Amino acid sequence: MIDLPHADLDYLPQWVGAEVADRWLRDLMMQTPWSQPQIKLYGRSFSVPRLVAWYGDAGVGYRYSGLVHEPLPWTPLLSEIRERVETQVGQRLSGVLLNLYRDGQDAMGWHSDDEPELGPEPLVVSLNLGATRRFDFRRKGASRIEHSIALEHGSLLVMSGPTQHYWQHQIARTRKVSEPRLNLTFRQIIREPAL
Repeated sequence: MIDLPHADLDYLPQWVGAEVADRWLRDLMMQTPWSQPQIKLYGRSFSVPRLVAWYGDAGVGYRYSGLVHEPLPWTPLLSEIRERVETQVGQRLSGVLLNLYRDGQDAMGWHSDDEPELGPEPLVVSLNLGATRRFDFRRKGASRIEHSIALEHGSLLVMSGPTQHYWQHQIARTRKVSEPRLNLTFRQIIREPAL
């Protein structure tokens, strides 16, 4: 357990062994139809600095950063991984966002996973494969990093309870990493997003 006020965080290093994690990383990188969406910031369009794919139950779309993702159908491998994750957290999960960070220059800016369709206390379960990347936390409205975790190959990070209401997180750019990292963030969509 990670002790941050107003947060429920559980970090499980080596949640799966290296051999399984290696296979999942290799197969998912090859099988996934990656896209690089455009987002608008201050009237200009930018490509997100990573590759993404959204898989989910039929009709379970996901909206963030002004983008609406329609679900791809679960593959046998993603269904197998989802089943293991659901067993770990004891809750059903209806979708997974895959983020491929090709190297240290791919990143994710400060944000909270607090979209209305994730419910009042969002459960976000992050499976990490590939290169170790630093995962930072800061309080909402603050600029100082208060806690960081090195997310390792085969690890699982569970964020639940009030975490998303009080905290933001990021994956910052780094020159120290040249290998790819694949992150699978499982979540339960409580209701459909308003389009």
